[in-house]
Amino acid sequence: VQLVESGGGLVQAGGSLRLSCVTSGFTFDDYAIGWFRQAPGKDREGVSCISTNDGRRYYTDSVKGRFTISTDNAKNMVYLQMNSLKPEDTAVYYCAADTSLRTILGRTNQGIDYWGKGTLVTVSS
Repeated sequence: VQLVESGGGLVQAGGSLRLSCVTSGFTFDDYAIGWFRQAPGKDREGVSCISTNDGRRYYTDSVKGRFTISTDNAKNMVYLQMNSLKPEDTAVYYCAADTSLRTILGRTNQGIDYWGKGTLVTVSS
């Protein structure tokens, strides 16, 4: 199983980035995929997630209206379009996969099955 993120970088506040996560080794349509982030000195937090079989999407309040999660099921890929970026969005962004959407949402005490290694997003003021 592999999840590989890309698309991070340095951007000025107000700018945009699109993160990509290419997945392999599991049945994409059977999993929920989430984007998480961890800023220096802070705990990891969930940013957005999607149920790949029915398209249900969820966003943390701080990114609603600015970030959009999407998938290309034919390519087993997940994207996170990030607009109107703020310095507080600076973090390492990870994609993760689990058969349970509730686990991705943090509503169970189960660990998430699979994680990528992350991509760094830096937003300058």
